[in-house]
Amino acid sequence: MAMNPAIMMKMMQRLSIFREQHPKFQAFLGNVSNGAIREGTIIEIKVTDPNGAEYISNIRLTRDDIETVEMLKNIRE
Repeated sequence: MAMNPAIMMKMMQRLSIFREQHPKFQAFLGNVSNGAIREGTIIEIKVTDPNGAEYISNIRLTRDDIETVEMLKNIRE
């Protein structure tokens, strides 16, 4: 299934804006990608909404997840 080129272009533009607005996040991803992202790694995400409510979830990475991460790392603008 091929992705619509216009949608892909829009996604890349949004990713560029996200990187500009959140430079620490990209640096963080660079730090953990140096060996921390491997099968069995647990990634935990915590979201705190403006009212203070917290939502927390985590995943344990599988071999398939690692393959997906590697594919995403190779997407270039």
